[in-house]
Amino acid sequence: MGFSKEFVWGAAASSYQIEGAAFEDGKGLSVWDTCCDWLGFVKDGDNGKVACDHYHKYKEDVGIMRELGLKAYRLSISWPRIMPDGTGRLSEKGLDFYDKLVDELLSNGIIPYVTLFHWDYPYELQNRGGWLNSDSPEWFAEYTSAVVKRLSDRVTHWMTQNEPQCYIGLGYKTGEHAPGLKRGLRECFKAGHNSLLGHGKATMAIRANAKKAAIIGYAPVGSVFCPATDALADIEAAKEATFSVIDQNFFNSSWWLDPVYLGSYPEQGLKAFEGFVPDIGANDMKIINQPIDFLGVNIYQANLACKGEDGKPKMAERPIGYSQTAFKWPVVPEALYWGPKFFYERYKKPILITENGMANADWIAVDGKVHDPQRIDFLYRYIREFKRAATDGVDAMGYFCWSFIDNFEWAEGYTQRFGLTYVDFNTLKRTIKDSGYWYRSVIETNGENII
Repeated sequence: MGFSKEFVWGAAASSYQIEGAAFEDGKGLSVWDTCCDWLGFVKDGDNGKVACDHYHKYKEDVGIMRELGLKAYRLSISWPRIMPDGTGRLSEKGLDFYDKLVDELLSNGIIPYVTLFHWDYPYELQNRGGWLNSDSPEWFAEYTSAVVKRLSDRVTHWMTQNEPQCYIGLGYKTGEHAPGLKRGLRECFKAGHNSLLGHGKATMAIRANAKKAAIIGYAPVGSVFCPATDALADIEAAKEATFSVIDQNFFNSSWWLDPVYLGSYPEQGLKAFEGFVPDIGANDMKIINQPIDFLGVNIYQANLACKGEDGKPKMAERPIGYSQTAFKWPVVPEALYWGPKFFYERYKKPILITENGMANADWIAVDGKVHDPQRIDFLYRYIREFKRAATDGVDAMGYFCWSFIDNFEWAEGYTQRFGLTYVDFNTLKRTIKDSGYWYRSVIETNGENII
């Protein structure tokens, strides 16, 4: 069977990671603009002031997407580029940029999939508490309405938020990411709850303002456990572990997915986080649990689980010398089989892989090309597993490779390269890697060349 004829092949990027033009045309500051100024916050003192300069080079970049054969591009909108103060005043120049980008994509036969929030929160709103402020869901809905009113005559595919586990867990709890806070659990769960309310209110805003029928999703981290063996007991243990909430760990799936798709926080999570969960308003879960059309998940890696002697899941050890990417993330292709399978069985929505890819040690070879056989092998193995999931009955909607281009990798700066396209960050010259041309062949055959 494999992938359906409607399967969507694309690649992704995010506004702060590629756009640059951080202070141009009236754009407001984001929390990443300000945190990059902190000594030691980003490796090597890097920042996103220029990044890939996509803001000025978007036509060249869309031409690269066309050469890669992409059918779709997952972009994100910079909230402070649209609303410099976070609310109220709109920037026409900011809106114009996304107008032009959407038009350029469509003229090249590439469908835009728009993510409304990918971490570049407006600094002015952060000064008012950010996601800790009870007004933050309304702020997000106001911004969403402005974007949808402007773009929805052409854009039909929307995602509200990207990886709340990261921008809450790393941004508010550990301080590794912007806004760089180290708050207690009560505040972190309050911020998380407000963020989920923001998702719900943004979904309502999309439905209320869209000029064309809107297809709406959400893109959290897909925290996955794969079975350590093929034994049924280990498979059941892996599924249970995938949706378990233990040890007050933010990087779980069900705390961030159950409210959106099932309308309630998981009971195990409420017990694990007892005393830290904020008061939940009478209508809060109804707001969060808005009808949406698909589940987007970002999956790069997975843990392994087996059934313990007590009958409960336990984490299994990885093999000695297990494979790792340049980012030291474990290579676990089966994550793209078991993750989609488990998520589809629980939430019963089409599965869109909104991010998958690997950081690799890439450079320009003496022949002027970028040879990255490890990335080709990585993508082949992961896509093959997603194809297996589709064959086994998962409603596989599409696959977006992260990323179409090397970019600013948050706290890692420019030290990690995920792109199908190489960027010389001194000259900004782009070079399509071998993996980019290989991915084009996958798209051309709808994955039939992966066996």
